[in-house]
Amino acid sequence: MDVSSLALLGLSWLSLLCLILAAAGCVYGLAAAVCAGRYAARRPPVLAGGAARPSVTVLKPLCGLEPNLYANLETVLRQDYAGPVQILFGVQRTTDPAIGVVERLQQAYPDARIDLVIDSRQHGSNRKVSNLINMAEAIAHDVVVLADSDMVVGPDYLERLVAELSQDGVTGVTCLYHGVPAYRGLYDQLSTLAIDTQFLPNVVMGLSLGLAKPCFGSTVAFTRASLEAVGGFRTFRNDLADDYAIGAALRGLGGRVAIPSFTIGHTSVDTDLAGLWRHELRWNRTIRTVDPAGYAGSIVTHAFPLALLGALLPGAGTGALWVAAAALASRILLCRQLERAFGLAPHPYGLLPIRDILSFLNFSWAFVSGAVTWKGHDYHVVADGTLIPDAELGRDAGAPTR
Repeated sequence: MDVSSLALLGLSWLSLLCLILAAAGCVYGLAAAVCAGRYAARRPPVLAGGAARPSVTVLKPLCGLEPNLYANLETVLRQDYAGPVQILFGVQRTTDPAIGVVERLQQAYPDARIDLVIDSRQHGSNRKVSNLINMAEAIAHDVVVLADSDMVVGPDYLERLVAELSQDGVTGVTCLYHGVPAYRGLYDQLSTLAIDTQFLPNVVMGLSLGLAKPCFGSTVAFTRASLEAVGGFRTFRNDLADDYAIGAALRGLGGRVAIPSFTIGHTSVDTDLAGLWRHELRWNRTIRTVDPAGYAGSIVTHAFPLALLGALLPGAGTGALWVAAAALASRILLCRQLERAFGLAPHPYGLLPIRDILSFLNFSWAFVSGAVTWKGHDYHVVADGTLIPDAELGRDAGAPTR
């Protein structure tokens, strides 16, 4: 057998492998749809009607003027919660435009306790965690809720978090989230689709099978005593996946991190392909760092691109197109089930093929590239998940610094 014949045979086997993985992905999608329905239907714990509510401090580290920032932050001020609440914001620059947003909130809600910490000290490579270290001294209450600035929450958010945290054996609470497009343009809708039809079902599937122990920056709730017991935020000052590391530390106290059956909103703000690619590459690099085996195994969730690739390779046959059609149909079915289960807005199904191909390319590139961009700063991620600023890499290599 000559070289060309061997090459064709190899491509035929590669096509078959892609189609087998795609078929497995169809089954995975159907199973994820079932798991999502069951997970969302779980009965949540509730606090006794007349019981006193513990005091809560909500931490919101800020950096820059994000789209919809005022509206996003305002949702945490509109809580139906009977206990004392402190909203604590933090920035690292006196010129940060987010300060003006905080001042507007203070004027609009004069009866709320809204505090602001402005502190430029940098404690490690993770700038968000440095901000939190600076903010920690101003925490006033017993329960601490850490949440990213781009989250959108309902009025029962704190009530439900505290109910979960009050359960026996719970040392932390985190939240699933869905996407909320800021502009309803092409790229923020593609970002929303990635969150709702890939991230969300994959997490629910992992939880249902007992294979995942996640913790998300969308929300991490814990007690101030637990924060002190894990060494404070300083422990996580160099971690890329700081939220995951916090969750692992809370579990290390002998409890579990509860994940309620509701989702909160994550504002998708991408306006171009480059920004969308960078954000998703950082997410993929984070997941790969936290769980490399699980990340590699998640190739099966890319059913449609795999089927398309298999169909384009020599020796695929007409059956490959049927596999691709089945893969796309299973994705649409999963999307519809997630909408029903978690009360999500309808999605633009016509964008699913583009979304899936883009996700597969980004998933593949994350195996090659160790570079991430975060809040305008460039980093490399080493094997243990530590963030190394590019400037420090240059100094280590003897390169001139600017």
